[in-house]
Amino acid sequence: MKNRILKSVLLGTCTVVAASASYGLIPHKGFEDAKTLEQDRLISSKINQYTKYVAPPEVQHLDITEELEHTVKSGENLSSIFSALNLSREDLHKIIHANATGKQFADVEPGQDVVATLNASGELEQLTYSKNPFETLIATRHDDEFDVALLSKKVDYQLASSKGTIDSSLFEDGKEAGLPEKLILKLADIFAWDIDFALNLRDGDQFTVVYEKLFVDGKEFDTGEILSVEFVNQGKTYTAVRFEDNQGNTGYYTPDGNGLRKAFLQTPMDFAKISSHFDLHRRHPILNTIRAHKGVDYSAAIGTPVKTTGDGKIVFRGVKNGYGNVVEIEHGQKYSTLYAHLSGFKSGQKLGSAIKQGDVIGYVGKTGLATGPHLHYEFRIGGEHVNPVTAKIPRSIPMDKALLAKFRAQTQPFVAQLKQAKGDALVAQN
Repeated sequence: MKNRILKSVLLGTCTVVAASASYGLIPHKGFEDAKTLEQDRLISSKINQYTKYVAPPEVQHLDITEELEHTVKSGENLSSIFSALNLSREDLHKIIHANATGKQFADVEPGQDVVATLNASGELEQLTYSKNPFETLIATRHDDEFDVALLSKKVDYQLASSKGTIDSSLFEDGKEAGLPEKLILKLADIFAWDIDFALNLRDGDQFTVVYEKLFVDGKEFDTGEILSVEFVNQGKTYTAVRFEDNQGNTGYYTPDGNGLRKAFLQTPMDFAKISSHFDLHRRHPILNTIRAHKGVDYSAAIGTPVKTTGDGKIVFRGVKNGYGNVVEIEHGQKYSTLYAHLSGFKSGQKLGSAIKQGDVIGYVGKTGLATGPHLHYEFRIGGEHVNPVTAKIPRSIPMDKALLAKFRAQTQPFVAQLKQAKGDALVAQN
């Protein structure tokens, strides 16, 4: 902990500006029509999801002797910081219980700054905590109590695009194209029901992504949502657009309004590789006998998270013969899946627990009869083992027709921007 005298800092605001650039940032001028007005309204409403702008209070002229800054370390909380700065625990109690906003002081994060402003008597006059680049908590003493407010700067949303070609893997080529890791994972998640990124990715496959960049005070600090995306896999084109319904639920759909979400994911892990295929006449690598391999093996490092491929409930969770640690899930009356050789189970789950598609249920290991770390995954229909890679996977319920008009108004500008992004990329390449 290092205390030092700081100059007073006043919070400013920044205005929302229109997105513009060539290949990297996409201009809005080409869409100044009814559809664009709808998009602008949506983007404006999105800003309010991130932050409600609060005008800064009047600056008080405090009799300040010093300001103590403390950078939050891992494992610290506001109580330990108050002790380190020799501040009153009674003041801490008053701040936390001042109002609903005061409770946010209890969730300080490592790497963020806490600044304590002291008066000439050494009493705490003001406590400031920067939650993120656009939100700051301020507790100000009034008589013997504290008022706590959340000051928010305006966020500038700019649209950006990225285009890449697969040479090695989606993860590596996505980073090469300038996509942050979280957007690469999101891209894989969007198409998880249609593209097996472990088995079906090919050199020469292409992707184009239109997404948001977030700026405060003219500085980029994060990326937002993927708004539209195209992936060309083995010559087949998959397109998705983001849509928010009347209840605020978001999802990804084809440009025609068909949901991409299926009842089951293609794979139970991100970016895993198949090491052994479904084969009813395979020779077992340890027993050296002809023994049916009724599932698919995915090679991955020990500890890699394993996700359930569909909604259901846990019907077995324990050790099962040569399978080692196993989780078995029933998906209604017709379907079931099995996940074997796990190194451990996800805490908080038990026999009978309800599981949602994509939930982590365990971690890759090599328990049981296994030559190395991998996941053994089985898929059954009506009790019969089928090949998980080739099984016909049922789709979920399609979008309500009553939403289609809103869907088209909201997503057609994103489709147009995706086409423009592809055109800009081709021009830049030529």
